[in-house]
Amino acid sequence: MRYRPVRFGSFTPCHAVPRRAFASVERRPPMPAVPGTVLLAGIVGSTAYGFAHAGSDIDRLGLFATPTEELHGLHRPAESHVETAPDVTLHEAAKWCRLALSCNPTASELVWLPDDLYEIRTPLGAELIAIRSSFLSAPAVRNAYLGYAEQQFRKLLTRDTSDPATRRRAAKHARHLVRLVEQAVRLHETGTNAVRLPDPERIRDLGERIADDPASAEPLLAAAADRLTRPGVLPATPDPRPAEAWLRRVRAAHYTPPPTPGASAQSTGGPTGPTG
Repeated sequence: MRYRPVRFGSFTPCHAVPRRAFASVERRPPMPAVPGTVLLAGIVGSTAYGFAHAGSDIDRLGLFATPTEELHGLHRPAESHVETAPDVTLHEAAKWCRLALSCNPTASELVWLPDDLYEIRTPLGAELIAIRSSFLSAPAVRNAYLGYAEQQFRKLLTRDTSDPATRRRAAKHARHLVRLVEQAVRLHETGTNAVRLPDPERIRDLGERIADDPASAEPLLAAAADRLTRPGVLPATPDPRPAEAWLRRVRAAHYTPPPTPGASAQSTGGPTGPTG
């Protein structure tokens, strides 16, 4: 049995998204078709952090399982599908695990979302959430989060904020700089990633000040770097064994063996079955 593209709308959402918070979600186009099963997906970005305002874009992130037999050929299928209208990123399960083991902030937040932001959460997706701490390590959090924060800082230094549109972009870079360093310290010291920020307005106000004076972010970056060198709760290396075992379950659940000559084709549930 061959796969058929699976769209986001093909699944019943595991949690309803509050209408008052995300009224525009229902008017968005569906997720892009991918060659496989979407296992976990949700709303990320500014909406998840608490920065969203009227007219804000809604960013979606997810991961999918390619039909296992498609991995056996000469040419490997694409590992990511990205669209900008709507803003959607989907990573294949193995690629997402590699990103998460390096503590990539953007990819990793998928397994730390509040329950109401998940739009797809299959049993295998829930299993991945359950092992999320095994992906963490102190050096990777420090390198990834501070690296991203420093990227935002460099963008601030090159912005001519005399233009209103550029000034708004500078404020966005500054907000995410503050968010990244605070999330990094929280992860390092508690082992928990609070994607939904407890005080987004404070970070928004601080971002406005930093946008006007980018140099004022330097002490913030230095303080975070110092705290991230002190002992924390994270291990020195991640534990890839839970991810490896999970990925093998994904491959087994999404494998459709070829038909035996002279016998009818058998299916294990495969990419369009309920096993995800």
